[in-house]
Amino acid sequence: MFFKSIIAAAAMIGAITVACAADISGAGATFPFPIYAKWADSYKKDTGNGLNYQSIGSGAGIKQIRAKTVTFGATDAPLEAKDLDKDGLAQWPMVMGGIVMVVNIPGVKPGELVLDGPMVAQIYMGKITKWNDPAIKKLNPSLNLPDLAIANIHRADGSGTTFNFTYYLSAVSPEWESSIGKATTVEWPSGIGAKGNDGVANNVATTPGAIGYVEFAYAEQNKLTFTSMVNKAGKTVAPTMDAFQAAAANANWSVPGFYQILADQPGDDSWPMTAATFILMYKKPANVAASNDALEFFKWAYEKGDKMAQDLDYIPMPDNVKKLVEAMWDKDIQQK
Repeated sequence: MFFKSIIAAAAMIGAITVACAADISGAGATFPFPIYAKWADSYKKDTGNGLNYQSIGSGAGIKQIRAKTVTFGATDAPLEAKDLDKDGLAQWPMVMGGIVMVVNIPGVKPGELVLDGPMVAQIYMGKITKWNDPAIKKLNPSLNLPDLAIANIHRADGSGTTFNFTYYLSAVSPEWESSIGKATTVEWPSGIGAKGNDGVANNVATTPGAIGYVEFAYAEQNKLTFTSMVNKAGKTVAPTMDAFQAAAANANWSVPGFYQILADQPGDDSWPMTAATFILMYKKPANVAASNDALEFFKWAYEKGDKMAQDLDYIPMPDNVKKLVEAMWDKDIQQK
């Protein structure tokens, strides 16, 4: 109950603050906010050290780390090696999770409605506008879908969740790729904008006929109705830890900056919208002590945070990847 209350309260102000002004400072992605909040609370109890994390979206997090107003930035849209080198930044994955479609349709229970990627693209392009559209009914012949207008909810802020969502839609829909594309912000042809994963979740919860995309923990915490999806192999899968892990198993982390996109992975059991979330820090930090404090927190999270992550349906990084990351810290980030 305490954790749920800390999330609810923090979501209202978009930040975790678990001590005073000298705490570790970070800002960025809302996708990992639930697990960062849980880790922050446990880390404070373990060590007495706090974390001040502003859950403001990946785009804003990248801006803040570039402006050097925080010790670390967080993004679900990883920077490419050339951009990291230009800015003098190190980047690594912290945890992985699933992006899910959530809906508000009377009489429809979690997992009952099945959607596929091209259909979601048509919904967000404003071309499928009713829940009883023949294309949706064809995939869901046993559901009594209402003659109800679809209200598609998207992120209004610069968002790594949007980057991964639009990356997926670009992979499965040539029309989406050519007309809208993939980015942390896009020109949405229809729908309603909301700030943060929590904003999308709240809008879906309060809008009959709504559909939105959120990290799975937000669907669980807000008791939202999530959909099943047809994956790249043509199989219908539900958003489960096993499905997220099946997609994550295809990742190759031996690349510069650990750059990896996990959308639309192959495999019968793979969830199609799986993503990693990343940390950005300076290789030559202005404040070495603050940088070291942040690295201690991330090392603690790698060592002690896996069970907490799994409890929230996030996927911990594999041990071999953690070793690669820690070796990079020692090699690339000034610690003295």
